[in-house]
Amino acid sequence: MWFQQNGCPAHYARSVREYLDEEFPGRWIGRSGPISWPGRSPDLNPLDFFYWGAVKEKVYSKAIESEFKLRQRIAEAAEFVNNGRFARKIARSLLKRCRACIGAEGRHFEHLL
Repeated sequence: MWFQQNGCPAHYARSVREYLDEEFPGRWIGRSGPISWPGRSPDLNPLDFFYWGAVKEKVYSKAIESEFKLRQRIAEAAEFVNNGRFARKIARSLLKRCRACIGAEGRHFEHLL
C-alpha cells in the first residue's frame, strides 16, 4: 500500500513525516517524502479530480434521513465507484492531465482541459 498526501502545512510536520517513514517506508508520496508530489497539485490527484465528486454525487442524490442512511449511502457509493467500471475513465483522464501538466511546464492547467 502507498500513502499520498498534499502539501498542507500540518502534513509537513516532522512528527508526521517520521510516522509516515515508519508506517510506509519508501512508500509515501508528499512534500519531502521519498516520492515527491508537486505542491498544491490536485489537478493530478484522481481522488480530487474524480473520486470524491463521484461519491458525493451518488450520496447526496436524495435527501438523507439519518446518520445510518448517510453511512449506508457512502458505502454503497464507494462500492459503485470502486467496481472497476470507472478504472479506464480515471486512467484516461489521468494521462490527459499528465500531458497537460507537462505542456504547462508544471503550472496550473485545469483551465486547459
